[in-house]
Amino acid sequence: MTKIKKTLLLVIIMCTLFNQITFAQNKTLTNSTTTTMDRLIILPNNELDIQASAASSAHDFDFFYGDWILTNHKLKERLAGSHEWLDFPATQSMSKILLGIGNRDNFLAMINGKPFEGMTLRLFNPKTRLWSIYWADSNSGTLEPPVVGSFEGNVGLFYTKDTFRGKAILVKFNWDKSDPEHPVWSQAFSADEGKTWEWNWYMYFKRP
Repeated sequence: MTKIKKTLLLVIIMCTLFNQITFAQNKTLTNSTTTTMDRLIILPNNELDIQASAASSAHDFDFFYGDWILTNHKLKERLAGSHEWLDFPATQSMSKILLGIGNRDNFLAMINGKPFEGMTLRLFNPKTRLWSIYWADSNSGTLEPPVVGSFEGNVGLFYTKDTFRGKAILVKFNWDKSDPEHPVWSQAFSADEGKTWEWNWYMYFKRP
């Protein structure tokens, strides 16, 4: 094989690999849960501009009523460049409140050999058509600031401002109910006003 042919063959191989990588990246983006609501707007006064989707309703969480078994995949250290994850099972049960414009659930698990209980309260505001999702657990005993948002199709995105270890952050919840019998919840933190996000907790649900 001549030197020119070898060079041409190398170029063809490199182009093929590049196209394969580009296709994989595009496929990942196509299959992601990004929606138009993911364009978070921070106003000049540093408040979050969160608008409800056109289809947002009090029935967005109807898929979630009842009992669930969870697999948790949780980052051990947040916003520390960690790549170590903790995996553990849990159970959860969700029920309606306030004639259907709200719901609550309990989260029961053993984490590092210790019992842990969490509670979620979700409230739908009929005027703004936004959901507010509150969380409290047995470690802190306090109700954390609500993440606020709505569903667009099968994806729900919810945001809030918070602090982590004394530093201002943004928090994002992502609900994916594409498969209502196996929904997925995930949480991310941003320390740079939403430019980048670190996903730190995933919950994979199934019926008992």
